[in-house]
Amino acid sequence: MDSVFKALADPTRRLLLDRLRADNGQTLSRLCEDLGMARQSATQHLDILQRANLVTVVRRGRERLHYLNPTPIHEVQERWISEFDRPRLQALDAIKKRAEEYAMTDTSAAVPTYVYVTYIRASAQQVWHALTDADLTARYWGHANVSDWQPGSRWEHRRVDGSGAVDLVGRVIAAEPPTRLVITFEDASEERRDKEASVVTFLVEPHQDIVRLTVTHENLPDQKGLNEISQGWPAVLANLKSLLETGEVLPQAPWEMAPTRS
Repeated sequence: MDSVFKALADPTRRLLLDRLRADNGQTLSRLCEDLGMARQSATQHLDILQRANLVTVVRRGRERLHYLNPTPIHEVQERWISEFDRPRLQALDAIKKRAEEYAMTDTSAAVPTYVYVTYIRASAQQVWHALTDADLTARYWGHANVSDWQPGSRWEHRRVDGSGAVDLVGRVIAAEPPTRLVITFEDASEERRDKEASVVTFLVEPHQDIVRLTVTHENLPDQKGLNEISQGWPAVLANLKSLLETGEVLPQAPWEMAPTRS
């Protein structure tokens, strides 16, 4: 937590986070243009934000895209703020969000992208197995993800209530065990009806005895889809982390991920 408080103490770094919150996934050049800041200065601030896990960098070809990672701020809220006066704070937050919804206008043609990062005390092989094993996904997701996980193969998000119903489907675009898995992601009832499904990339980066898992969900249809995914992935990945670190899922109902498509 010390690194988080240090990073947030500087007004320039808070401004960088505000810029990413307003428009996530920016290059260094674009951030510098928006802030009128030299590249060297911006890089130094972004390095501190990265070390505090407040900013995540995703490589896209030659570009490095910067994304806001809200997890550390959420942990601060849970530890020092929410427990003191949770009901009142939640009410204020609901009012604030409603005000922001009315103030928000979608003037950009860019397709929304969601990025989430979590750290898991496990090996890369264990994380990969948890992502691709039907029995394990059934435990932490509430659905069994079924496939042979070969590029070009189909995968299915099957219910575990005995009905065998499939809610989500997709194709495996890339599978590089144990570090990278890329899949399309769409509603089973509307498969192939639209021109392009959303795409999910799981990037598993081992470091000593922990793993950095980055989930990038691209080509989301609209702000509503982004909002739904922003609730779904943290719940799924928190359950995955708990299962691998403790052997048990969290004491809550598994999250049913909303299908998204363009």
